[in-house]
Amino acid sequence: MKNLLSIFLLYVVAFAACAEDHAEATFQTRVHDFGVIAEEKGPVSVTFEFSNTGTKPLLIVDAMASCGCTRPEFPTSPIKPGKKGKIKVTYSPLGRPGPFRKTVKVITNGRQRTIPLVIEGTVRPKSKKK
Repeated sequence: MKNLLSIFLLYVVAFAACAEDHAEATFQTRVHDFGVIAEEKGPVSVTFEFSNTGTKPLLIVDAMASCGCTRPEFPTSPIKPGKKGKIKVTYSPLGRPGPFRKTVKVITNGRQRTIPLVIEGTVRPKSKKK
């Protein structure tokens, strides 16, 4: 029984040591409100900044938008611990008057594998010329 307890404690200590070595994306903000935007002005963009607050290099594996009107751009190189990165999200309001709320799912190798980013606002329709 004593040996079994010793083996169990060894596994717990080894697991805790492994859990400390990880990458972690920490975003300054995860939601951006564009407010009211004019449809005729075309696409709008926002940049979400993040830091790797972990101890291992951070990889952004993918960033997937909830619809085709939203396009994320993300770094493909590893972000070293303590360094920063940016994800640019562009929304196209053409043909989409009214309120919107879109999500970009960021997939990482970090402790939190999936991180949602949200953009929202209201598209003011094009004015009809007479």
